[in-house]
Amino acid sequence: MQENTILVKEDLSDVVSKFVIYKPLIAKTAQAGQFVILRGCEGGERIPVTLVDWDAQAGTITVIIQAIGKSTVMFNSFKQGDQFANVAGPLGTPVEIKNYGTVAVVGGGVGIAEVYPIARAFKQAGNRVVSVLGARTKSLLILEEEMRAVSDVTVCATDDGSHGQKGMVTDALKSIVEGGEKIQAGFIIGPIPMMKFTSLLMDKLGIEPHASLNPIMLDGTGMCGCCRVTVDGKVRFACVDGPMFPSRTIDFDELIRRTSEYKPMEAASLQQYEKDHVCKCGLH
Repeated sequence: MQENTILVKEDLSDVVSKFVIYKPLIAKTAQAGQFVILRGCEGGERIPVTLVDWDAQAGTITVIIQAIGKSTVMFNSFKQGDQFANVAGPLGTPVEIKNYGTVAVVGGGVGIAEVYPIARAFKQAGNRVVSVLGARTKSLLILEEEMRAVSDVTVCATDDGSHGQKGMVTDALKSIVEGGEKIQAGFIIGPIPMMKFTSLLMDKLGIEPHASLNPIMLDGTGMCGCCRVTVDGKVRFACVDGPMFPSRTIDFDELIRRTSEYKPMEAASLQQYEKDHVCKCGLH
């Protein structure tokens, strides 16, 4: 079996796909909160993707990818048996797993996949785990069964009310706390505005908040400086100092500005890719 081969490809929705990839060295050392960087073909863009699962015995890692830009659209066109050009990792600092008592994990959209290994690790460490899962609509709310299996309480919220309660994850979290749940720490992954306002709410509720950041990233080793973020007034690199940070002092507004910097170019690249309908590596 060649490394980087896709052993399983499963479409979770029209835009979200799960890949099980043969990568034994990463599978042996991966920990909750770490990520890998994927390239689809030579000369292709480097895309950081959080590790969802891993199996050291089978030599496999699992990632979940939402098709947003050119490269992720290309990735999700791959099929079982195809290979990524490169899979580099595990990268990033693992989340510190300890017994807080009760922890809340909050995932928005594809961020649900990324909080799953964190929730599982906290559960294995003896914590009570409260999971809040959010998405715009039911079709984008993923891994609900898997999250319920590692959680003591699971609440789903959709913007349009198509599944679970209607509203934001902040509404659901506030209701849980008002219902008497005592939560010591929270871990948030999802769209940046969601992380910002969930972190503010956690701080207000007396919950120690943490958020996993997704800035522009290139090499994943701290050399290029593209993924710099401001935490507690100091520059940090998400690829090596994070991606999970205590979030009370994260400058989320700066993060939003930086991640929006290349939106017009990203949109143009995707439009050209869809027009050509073929990538450099010849995959349709």
